[in-house]
Amino acid sequence: MPPKKGKGKLTKAQKVTQQQEDEERRLQEEGEAKLQAEKEEQERLEGERKKKELEKLELKDQERREGELNELRHLLEENHTAVTTWKTDAEEKAKWDRYLHCDGSPDPAVQKDVNTYISLWREDPGVNMTLVLKQCTLALKLAEELEGLIRDNTDPKEGLKYQEGFILLQELIHHKHLLTTDEILQTAGANIDTETGNMQTVVKDDNITLCLWANLKKNSRFKGLHFEEAGLGFDLPKQLAVSNIAVRILHTRYDHLSTLARMADLRINTPLPRSLAGGEEVPAEIPEQGETKREGGAVEDIEAQQQQTVNEEVQSIQGHEGRKSAASVQSRKSSPQPPEGRGSRIETQMEALGAEGESTSPLGQRAVMDSSERVQTVDLLQYTPLGGVFYYNVFHLPPQAHQVNGWEIRQLLDKGLQVFPYPEEKSHSEETEAVTCPPVGVFVTLPDFVVFLETPQVARWDSAGKQWRMDGITDVSYEEAEAKISFKMDSFQALVLMQETYANLPFLSWELRPLGQDSALFTVNGALIDLSITIQGDQCMLQSDQESGLSHLKGKWMSGPALQRAMLNAGINIFVNEYTDKYVSTCGKDPLTEHAAYEQMALFTAACAFSWSKWNAKCGAEHLVMQVCEHWGPDSVPKGSWSLYLLGAQRSQKLEITEQSEAFSPDLYPGGEFHSTFIHMLQDDMSTEGVARPRGSSCLFVDTVQSLLCATRPLMYS
Repeated sequence: MPPKKGKGKLTKAQKVTQQQEDEERRLQEEGEAKLQAEKEEQERLEGERKKKELEKLELKDQERREGELNELRHLLEENHTAVTTWKTDAEEKAKWDRYLHCDGSPDPAVQKDVNTYISLWREDPGVNMTLVLKQCTLALKLAEELEGLIRDNTDPKEGLKYQEGFILLQELIHHKHLLTTDEILQTAGANIDTETGNMQTVVKDDNITLCLWANLKKNSRFKGLHFEEAGLGFDLPKQLAVSNIAVRILHTRYDHLSTLARMADLRINTPLPRSLAGGEEVPAEIPEQGETKREGGAVEDIEAQQQQTVNEEVQSIQGHEGRKSAASVQSRKSSPQPPEGRGSRIETQMEALGAEGESTSPLGQRAVMDSSERVQTVDLLQYTPLGGVFYYNVFHLPPQAHQVNGWEIRQLLDKGLQVFPYPEEKSHSEETEAVTCPPVGVFVTLPDFVVFLETPQVARWDSAGKQWRMDGITDVSYEEAEAKISFKMDSFQALVLMQETYANLPFLSWELRPLGQDSALFTVNGALIDLSITIQGDQCMLQSDQESGLSHLKGKWMSGPALQRAMLNAGINIFVNEYTDKYVSTCGKDPLTEHAAYEQMALFTAACAFSWSKWNAKCGAEHLVMQVCEHWGPDSVPKGSWSLYLLGAQRSQKLEITEQSEAFSPDLYPGGEFHSTFIHMLQDDMSTEGVARPRGSSCLFVDTVQSLLCATRPLMYS
């Protein structure tokens, strides 16, 4: 029997094999350690080389920093001076042209002229509809000019004067509409519709659409009426169908009520001005104003004027002389002083340039409401009224005129046209009974001069609080295909259609590219709609695939500010203000670096195309990233032509990564350099002709591009 081998005991051959394996493993580990040490040494040497290279580049950047900043400052100052001179000359020419025009309209900046115009028109007894509408057109033009002065005003004293004139003019326009309404209703019996036995008529011009219905038949089976040519209609409950009433729907393409709401916000809750970056709020200085007097009248109270709604205006047909002046409550309740341009000095390319902050527009502010009020009150920053105002009223039908032997006999009422109370005021005994006042219905076809990107919201005017409210409106039905909306209300009030102000923000992408020497195309792909703005010198033109609502804007040249107002009024908003970040998510960029980028992009728009980059949201608040390439002419930018650039407070650089890279990296492009300004960074990769092209740009073109970029802030809101 053979002897048993010891368990776990290696043979000599196995021991030799194991020793060889251990030796090979040791040698391999030593080799790997040596390679790792060599790699680390190479990396250390490479790091030191890069560090020295960066230090060399930074030193080179520092040596030419002052020269680059001086050159940029010179370009900006030269352009700014030329634009300021041009604007001053244009304003003087406009004043002179207005003086020579002599169309009977007063100078809105001269309070005496405005007051005289209002007094004379108030005393004019004419009620002919055609004449009154012509007078209203002239008055609306004056009101628009006053509204512009209020918006652009920087002097609180002057602002109060403009507000007073605007409120008086707005009330007088509605007063004239009521007078003409009364005149038409007094002769309703002579214009009976043979089919219905009632009177119905529609009067239209460029500014208003007036729909009137007089209930002469008093048919209990009457349900409502649709004014086909106006796209408006109403439903009435039975108790109104048998009442001696007249219904008026007045659609004004303009919206003076929202302006009054904003004025009321400024008077009651003055908001604190916010920095461009959305930082801490700084209390504004509240100046004390003395009481002012209207020409020929005593010091009166602006609040009494603002309390006049359509119903209250009816009571004033006998005269406006007892109305309150628009100044004294504004003098007692503070009016905010618009913040001055905010400058700042940091060690950046802005240290020699400064940064001009955005002024707060008095008509753009909105007070912060408490939680209980916010439920019902419309925030006019979050929502924008569109398409004008729909005044929905019911009146007592006035006594009808009679023809006797060729004479027209009328019964004149001391108080003129009277509002029919609905819901009716109930006595104490009636309150114990189940007396109900069913809601009234309204049908509205969406105005064809605005765009609703989402389902419209309906708001009613609260005359007591001078605000829009969304409560009290029920059974809302929207037919998108037919562009119609219907709803019910508890009472007869002024109405407005609204949509979210920033529905089209943030942008999905954007691009700015040159079309010629002083021409460029700014394209924005918004959250809900895409559009383009062509810039030619100091003029802009909107382009969009949107078919309806923009026919009055597309293809028409206008100034940048005029286009911005027109787009906002049409429901197409790509513009931002100091409150936008409360409603829209942002990239949270340093405002000075951002502003400097827009200045320099505008300078080089004639030779470079700029575009959105996904890395802009990944590079941190202190940096900006965009795609840039040298490009001329109207053709689209070829794919693969773009390069990425990183802009910071201290310097700009070209990046090694591309838009298709897997992760963001701030590494410098091989062979690239640092520059203290963006334009000098761009020049490194541009041709000689490309570098020369921006020098031939018109100052107005540069200013228009810069203004458009600052108004939309694509580096912040995309």
